[in-house]
Amino acid sequence: MATSTPTGPSTAPATAVPAPTAPAPREPFWADAERHLVRYGGAFTPAIIERAAGSFVYTAEGRKILDFTSGQMSAILGHAHPEIVETVQRQVATLDHLFSGMLSRPVVDLARRLADTLPEPLEKALLLTTGAESNEAAIRMAKLVTGRHEIVSFARSWHGMTQAAASATYSAGRKGYGPGAPGNFAIPVPNAYRPDFTAADGSLDWRRQLDFAFDLIDAQSTGSLAACLVEPILSSGGIVEPPPGYFAALHDKCRERGMLLILDEAQTGLCRTGTWYAFERDGVVPDILTLSKTLGAGLPLAAVVTSAEIEQEAHDRGFLFFTTHVSDPLVAAVGNTVLDVLARDGLDRRARSLGTFLRQGLDDIAERHAVVGDIRGRGLLAGLELVADRATKQGSDALGALVTRRCFELGLHMNIVQLPGMGGVLRMAPPLTATEDELSLGLSVLDTAIGEAEATL
Repeated sequence: MATSTPTGPSTAPATAVPAPTAPAPREPFWADAERHLVRYGGAFTPAIIERAAGSFVYTAEGRKILDFTSGQMSAILGHAHPEIVETVQRQVATLDHLFSGMLSRPVVDLARRLADTLPEPLEKALLLTTGAESNEAAIRMAKLVTGRHEIVSFARSWHGMTQAAASATYSAGRKGYGPGAPGNFAIPVPNAYRPDFTAADGSLDWRRQLDFAFDLIDAQSTGSLAACLVEPILSSGGIVEPPPGYFAALHDKCRERGMLLILDEAQTGLCRTGTWYAFERDGVVPDILTLSKTLGAGLPLAAVVTSAEIEQEAHDRGFLFFTTHVSDPLVAAVGNTVLDVLARDGLDRRARSLGTFLRQGLDDIAERHAVVGDIRGRGLLAGLELVADRATKQGSDALGALVTRRCFELGLHMNIVQLPGMGGVLRMAPPLTATEDELSLGLSVLDTAIGEAEATL
């Protein structure tokens, strides 16, 4: 794999994929989709995807679409990585699935190797399937170990759609489903671009915000605070990264109250932000770490990692999380291959250098277009917030939708996050195996789409 060191966006113009001509009739497919599929969140992308390879997906009409989201923010090695393909083919032919109480070498190897990538005392792993499932298990473990039930999370968080995970999710999906799990509380997001507590110079006063948040938590708590579950960088919350020092202070708040700190690194874990884990920046080790998405590089693999002390206490109290696909050997083998590639190819360093390249390109776009309000993120997880007015930071759902649609027409798949009180935030998470030319192509398309949308205001 080529791993050239990025130095900055290329000055040579990148050629965007031309807009499609009139598509061939697709009525049978779309009629079947409309008739038989349950819609589960937003509109479906208006294309039939036939295959994917590397940084691109390919439609039934033969269009080549640059994938700036790595699938569902997961395929960190790109699509159809040859070593992942080989692992799946070999493993599915020898050992794919077992009774959940049986163990295999890929499972034990992956648990050991994950521990080797983490600081002490994180050394015990539970291998599951999805991010929601790993957060569900982590919350269940925290409640059992502490003997308490109250969970604190960020407003605008996304931790999954199962019961406990959904109850700790505040960015979407809370209304109309009846009561969530009792004892869930939200604290404000420390968003430096849209500060709610400010210092004399107008910057975010996150310490005062955090003190205020826990004053409210203490007022509402029944004395049964079990854990705080947060992402190091809020992704569905708009690529918002709490400032340096925040997580150390949050860790102290948890310790003062006997709470466990659970960090959800579904999207930030395993090199995407330029280090193996995003929490490394802050020098804070969580009590429980949850991984998913990036661990399986697009296949359904997740993990809960904790200390031997917490695992022992959970076991002594009868911890139960016996699921159909716990400790499955097929995806565990894939996880081992993911770790092989990440370490061998130095993809943490590559994410840092490519992240610098991407950030410089986004900063250049911001200089040319007044509708770009903010650029943020770390490594190859970036966010660009679109606003109708840079001075007032007034958001525009229509602007975000227009840019996203035009990007797709020009051959770039982007994901837009739109939340009340914010402009549309374009989330970018290209594969760690992407090239500078591919990033330049994406930046060129994005520049064009923003310029066209800006002209309509």
